[in-house]
Amino acid sequence: MLEIDEKEKIFHPGMTVVDLGAAPGSWSQIARKRLTNPDGTFCGRVIAMDILPMEPIEGVDFLQGDFREQEVADALDALLEGGKADVVISDMAPNLSGVAMVDAGASLLLNELALEFAEKNLKPEGVFVTKVFQGSGYSQFVESCKRVFKTVKQRKPEASRDTSPEMYVVGRGLKPAKKNA
Repeated sequence: MLEIDEKEKIFHPGMTVVDLGAAPGSWSQIARKRLTNPDGTFCGRVIAMDILPMEPIEGVDFLQGDFREQEVADALDALLEGGKADVVISDMAPNLSGVAMVDAGASLLLNELALEFAEKNLKPEGVFVTKVFQGSGYSQFVESCKRVFKTVKQRKPEASRDTSPEMYVVGRGLKPAKKNA
């Protein structure tokens, strides 16, 4: 995430960031640090969400539960005070079965859920970052992102092994919602 932020300039003090699949908290810690002013004052809001528990991080609000559940959605809305996020980041991962095709499908489903969440919860100029694994359905997911965002970039960090299918998709600026005819 640090390398992606260096290239994409995602985080700035004053932003509201929602971290999906936050446990154990490394991406939330990065967001928290990036929302800190040069004088050391924290300026912004980081909301971490996960179905798993997470150790508290100073300055980070944590919601445990499935973001698709109404109770969790209501708690998020209360934290956002009816507003929207500047950034949605997602490092959600399924419990792995060891069967590559099953795991790839489960991972892709989580990416699609994160994209839906971002579309509903981002400000119009917002940024969406998600970790995706190349494989079956990857190009279709990127195309789905292109239907939602004005610009979509695919990034493979230098820290990621060449043989790793790990990629990051960065979407910026929501496209206006199409009206039904």
